[in-house]
Amino acid sequence: MLQLQQTCTGYPAEGLQFIRLPKETLLLYPSADSVLIRNAQTLGLRRVLAFWEAFSGMIKSKGTISCISVDSGMRLIIAAIGTRVVAWSLSDVQEDAWRVHSTLVLPEGHNVSALGNKAGMLAVGTDRGFSLYTLVMENDLPTWAQKWSTPVKGIIHVNFAPSLMYIATVSKVSSFAMRAVLDLMPERQHDTSLRLYSTAAGRQTQALPHPRQVTKIAWRRPQPSSRYDLILYSITSDSVLRIFIPIIDSPEYLQLHASLDLFSSLPFSVALKHANSHSSIFWLDRQTVGTVLDHILNQSSEEDESKKRRIQEIKDEGWDLFLRVLGDGSIVVTAVANIDRRPPTLLRQFTLQQSQPSIFTHPPSYLYLLPHQNTALLTMVTSTPLMAFELSPLAFFDAKSHGLKLIAAFPEREPEEERAILRLVRTPEGKGVGVIREDFGGDAWTISKRGTELKRTGNWTNGQFMIVLSEGHQSATFLQETGILTLNSDPAQTLELPRLENLFTMPSPSGCEFIIAVTADYSVIQIKVTEGLTTQLSIVSEGPLPLSSKPKFIQPVDPMAWPTMREWMEHDVLLSVSEDGELAFWAPEPSNGAPWKCTGKVRTGRSGFKKAKCSSMKKTALVVGHEVHDELTIWDSTESVFATGLEYKKEDNDRILDLDWSSTPDMQSILAVGYSRHVDILCQQRTTYFDQGPGWALIHRIDISGQVNPLLKMYLFGEPAEPTEAKSLQPNESLFEHVARRNGPLEDYNPQMLLQCLLWGKIQLVKDIIVNLALDVARHEREDSYDWTALPVERYLEKDQSLSSGSQKQYKNLFASNGYIDNSDENSFSRALVERLIRHLESHQIPHLNANERAHLIVLIQTTLEIDEQRRALDENGLRYLISMRSFYILNERASSDGTLPSPAAKRERLRYRDMLWAYHSESQDLLLNASIAACGGKMTWSEARAVGLPLWLTSTETLKQQFEVIARNEYMAGEVRDPTKCSLFYFALGKHKLVHGLWRQAAWHKEQGLMLKFLSNNFAEPRWRTAALKNAFALLSKQRYEYAAAFFLLGGSLKDAVNVCLKQLKDFQMAVAIARVAEQSDEGPILKEILSNTVIPIAFEAGNRYLGSWAFWVLHRRDLAVRILLTPLEDIASAFNVVVEEIQEPQYDDPSLALLFKQLRMKTLQAAKGTAEISGKSEFKFILQMAKVFCRMGCHVLALDLVRSWSFARPPTVVHSPPTSPLNGSNAFSPTQPLFPLEPALNKRASIMIDMDVSSLPPTRADTPTSQQPSGMEKVQEESDLFARKAGLGKLMKSAKQDVQVPEFDMNSFF
Repeated sequence: MLQLQQTCTGYPAEGLQFIRLPKETLLLYPSADSVLIRNAQTLGLRRVLAFWEAFSGMIKSKGTISCISVDSGMRLIIAAIGTRVVAWSLSDVQEDAWRVHSTLVLPEGHNVSALGNKAGMLAVGTDRGFSLYTLVMENDLPTWAQKWSTPVKGIIHVNFAPSLMYIATVSKVSSFAMRAVLDLMPERQHDTSLRLYSTAAGRQTQALPHPRQVTKIAWRRPQPSSRYDLILYSITSDSVLRIFIPIIDSPEYLQLHASLDLFSSLPFSVALKHANSHSSIFWLDRQTVGTVLDHILNQSSEEDESKKRRIQEIKDEGWDLFLRVLGDGSIVVTAVANIDRRPPTLLRQFTLQQSQPSIFTHPPSYLYLLPHQNTALLTMVTSTPLMAFELSPLAFFDAKSHGLKLIAAFPEREPEEERAILRLVRTPEGKGVGVIREDFGGDAWTISKRGTELKRTGNWTNGQFMIVLSEGHQSATFLQETGILTLNSDPAQTLELPRLENLFTMPSPSGCEFIIAVTADYSVIQIKVTEGLTTQLSIVSEGPLPLSSKPKFIQPVDPMAWPTMREWMEHDVLLSVSEDGELAFWAPEPSNGAPWKCTGKVRTGRSGFKKAKCSSMKKTALVVGHEVHDELTIWDSTESVFATGLEYKKEDNDRILDLDWSSTPDMQSILAVGYSRHVDILCQQRTTYFDQGPGWALIHRIDISGQVNPLLKMYLFGEPAEPTEAKSLQPNESLFEHVARRNGPLEDYNPQMLLQCLLWGKIQLVKDIIVNLALDVARHEREDSYDWTALPVERYLEKDQSLSSGSQKQYKNLFASNGYIDNSDENSFSRALVERLIRHLESHQIPHLNANERAHLIVLIQTTLEIDEQRRALDENGLRYLISMRSFYILNERASSDGTLPSPAAKRERLRYRDMLWAYHSESQDLLLNASIAACGGKMTWSEARAVGLPLWLTSTETLKQQFEVIARNEYMAGEVRDPTKCSLFYFALGKHKLVHGLWRQAAWHKEQGLMLKFLSNNFAEPRWRTAALKNAFALLSKQRYEYAAAFFLLGGSLKDAVNVCLKQLKDFQMAVAIARVAEQSDEGPILKEILSNTVIPIAFEAGNRYLGSWAFWVLHRRDLAVRILLTPLEDIASAFNVVVEEIQEPQYDDPSLALLFKQLRMKTLQAAKGTAEISGKSEFKFILQMAKVFCRMGCHVLALDLVRSWSFARPPTVVHSPPTSPLNGSNAFSPTQPLFPLEPALNKRASIMIDMDVSSLPPTRADTPTSQQPSGMEKVQEESDLFARKAGLGKLMKSAKQDVQVPEFDMNSFF
């Protein structure tokens, strides 16, 4: 998704170190107090080793690493600051993980100036001496033990010989005599002698004088054909390379045998032209070059043999190669022959080739030749500037221009970039960024090449506030001490301002940009930046924000996703955050006198804010600091009775350091949260019926734990410009694409879309989607490519006619000659098509669907087929229950079998009360009962009955009794042991204690058999035995055998006590409801009503479950409250019904099924109509808008459009029109088709309404007989309030209910 594209982490000031690993070669160099590790080929950052990882007390120090040393064999990195030395080693367990290996602390004043380590030996040069340490193990911990020390001061270079017998060193000052010489020659500030020390004894064995200061030393790696390894290269400041080789008589004594200077490499006339310019010379490692040459020569390619001739000659003659870069960037390659031959007088040198200037603009200070992943190529790295090249020996030694190809390059090192970064400021559109560094300096950068490259455009000093303009090409700074706003243009423009609290910019489509300054007294100054021949700053307006109290923050609303053709003044521009947690949004309003107007407020109920940021869509992220953690919350800008605005909450032990918003082109917000070791990227999460996850989710984490140091260096992460070949088979999803997939509109075939369409009765639409999906997957099997067919939006807006159209299709073929109905079209919805599709889905993955969603898709397809085949027997509510019930069992099955589901989607204990309510209001309960039993494997136990809510939705008491007996039998038969105690509660509720007595006769294994047989043989119609049963019940309660105690309470005739045990001890109100309904054999019993009033309704209010509350009110015949609870705040319902609860949880309205249930119940009965009349039209309007918003959050945008387009507001008109006058006698004529009450839109769609209240007891609502009046001109209509008009219409509705006569309509289905 996001990959590291560029690092601005400090560039090497001197040479580099390398570690060769099996998969790659790493280059290392110090930067401030850290060691940077990069890939040598791509220069990509791999790791940052901070010195404070070993010495935590130095985390805020400003010390810099003086030197580092690397041992590739032991994979050991050693660095030093002052007197402290740290060693890191590559982990043997975790790949690419570096761990602190060991530490070493030297005496005070022994500041380290040079390091060298190899094979467990560490050479340390300090200001006061030169020492050798060896690695030893003490108590299984690596430590360094000093072997010897010598008082040699000022060593700056240390290098172990390949044989480890000698150490080559270079010092600043070597003797008093040399000091006198250096005093006479100030330009020679380093010792010109190169000294060798014995590794075993620490004594000096030889001094090799040089005419100039020595800048680099290296030992030549021994060749297999040579027994000599003491061959030393040195380079002095005048770019002369010297070769020291042992003499024959004394193989341990080195002697100068060759010098390679500018005149020895070029003709005298050519060298004379470059004599006054600087050049650099480097040795090319013979072993590294030889390995590649061997591979090229051994390849059986069809390359021209002439191209290999030079390579063959280099290999056969055994030449050592040296490369010199001249001042104009041209390259000269010099060969030295016979280094491995004896006598040394046979050495000869000659120029191999010279190339014209091409890549180098000036000579680099260091150059290294390394292995390449392609064994036919070499990697060449230079510093400074830091660049990586691909070197093709075939083309390079043939003097071809493409022989050296630049792969990666860093700009020249800027000392200012070593200063610590305080914060980053980006441009509104995100194409430029400003960096504010310590001491209030900084620099501006542009982001180019689709977010993969940072380019520095300028810098400044003395700016506490900074803004970046013109996509990073211009900047402005403000300093509090002077009060001057400076635009860093040519010439610079200044503007005097008061003390500021914030400074930011706003875009404009007219080409000019605006600077918004918020002063210390919270006045807002608008400053216009006019570009032209001369850039100008001018104040456009200045005015205070009308705040009631001092705010905590005033922040800009991020303009990143604003339309480019609209002025910024047309948007909400500012966000103010008060101390008590009130968010206020402000927009410019220059026309009404006041410069700013408040467009909305959100009360968060929080305080102690640390940070606040607002997105383009006015999503506000707040950080509240607590003692041990930070709280991150995300708030929407709209607050109402249907939404508090809170969308996300997370408490994190890791402190939050920064926040920033971004946005996709379609206005989907993305939040970045910065921590000390990582950056979390969050986006809004699509809500779903399948997984109950948070409103926002982590979609990507940028881990910088291996790249962090206290200097807060800058890293650029972005989308890869071009996918690599390895990723081409699996396309890399961009961040915006991922956010759109997680939060954007769903595909037609997504199970979430299908489920909502089925719930809202769009069965034919779902069938069309399934047919399209089947055809698409069939085409995929033929062509191996997915191309999804999408239905037009208009199809979602059509009213579903699946039932009637299906019947008409049958009737059309009813009188066919052979009676055969042709459903064989393979492209139409049929069982054959569905079975083919399901087979494909079970064996193939579908893009953008996880395993959970794919399983639900299969279930929904199967359910749709059953609906189509049984459409005359199953009503819409039954369909809704059936879908939810099957999804519930599939989800639990998957959670139990493979455990692949995330924790929010773990196994649930029961259906949601919403789904139970569909079954309760269904008229197909027999079918639903059979389906529920089948889902339980044909044997429903109590846990399964409770899971599907059977006691709540089964309306027939007789059917419930029958099923209760089945449950009792299944409980008894469950398991291998037949225990009568498991079924006693159920049988006693049915009054069948004699049956339980018979079961005890078969329980010979039970220790209580004798006692129970004797006890149950008594007549419990007698008071004495009922009392005995009650005493036993209390005894069982003391033994915490609660279920058995409830059974004995039933046996003793105390239904209330049995119910209390179920409620208080078993915490199972469904069991209490079932026992009460069965024992009282009615839904009107006092115990049941007490359970609903005192337990179920308080539970619903405490949990904020409106569905459960609606069910309870409906059973209690308070159907007005059953409707009102769906829309009205729970506090109002609690006061109306006198519900006493400790705390009422007001939930979010995040379920569109609330609107579906409200639509179904609002005019179902007179009581429901009465409850509807208590809801204002404004509340219902806002409620529907909230449900449409929830649909969009679910990805069902077309369903949101259909909801607001087709919703019918059952509102009474504000004026009751007079009935028409008869032309015959002038009196009011009655028409049977004339509506009798104002609620006509809703009633025209309903044939009848259930009368569930005493109509005669209501006060009369008929108005007095109107008096005849002559209209004068146009009559002015006096509008009434919506709620008053609705109540007025209710009275006429109840009056008309007395006259309601139901006339059966002709229904063709009755014949089949």
